[in-house]
Amino acid sequence: MSRGKGFISFEGIEGSGKSTQTKRLAEYFRAKGRDVIETVEPGGTGIGTKIRALLLEPGNHMDSLTELLLYYASRAQHVKEVIHPALLENKVVITDRFTDSTVAYQGYARGVDMTIIDRLNDIVVPDLKPFVTFLLDLDVEEGLRRNRQANKEDRFELEAVAFHKRVRSGFHEIASKDPDRVKIVDASKNADEVSVEIFRIIEELWH
Repeated sequence: MSRGKGFISFEGIEGSGKSTQTKRLAEYFRAKGRDVIETVEPGGTGIGTKIRALLLEPGNHMDSLTELLLYYASRAQHVKEVIHPALLENKVVITDRFTDSTVAYQGYARGVDMTIIDRLNDIVVPDLKPFVTFLLDLDVEEGLRRNRQANKEDRFELEAVAFHKRVRSGFHEIASKDPDRVKIVDASKNADEVSVEIFRIIEELWH
């Protein structure tokens, strides 16, 4: 279960194009006859969607530990209700964010003790890691500009640029520690070029 080929995640800063590429990769696998589940964190379940609203609402000011625990509450339900059952049925599961986002945002950017995050991972997602993670890498200012153009504004969009730079740096650190799993893709290119690169990597890994 820990590194089955059916579990794929997309990570990246705000505006990096994760949702677009999640959909495109799902279409790629469906065209090859695979049963695919597209999902997102926080969210992916009824309970998770309600937690997502709490986490992203700009007016909800919360302690960093409160934020962390809400993410793991959503993730616990997500894994139990969606991810594990789908993988057991040999479906491809593609998620827009997973545990790496927690490490980057709450760990590297918020400064939450990494041992707390590691412990929560042991409890909530023991032995569960994506087979491959696509880190869509993009300049912070460009990502925020893209989201402003798309009229996307949530609690994280309102954080200072320095916060988002810490997130990006955190993702780079994660990738450097696990290069076999985390594949960095240049998200400054147009969406079609990004998709081509992702499909190329998938074809190499599934060969």
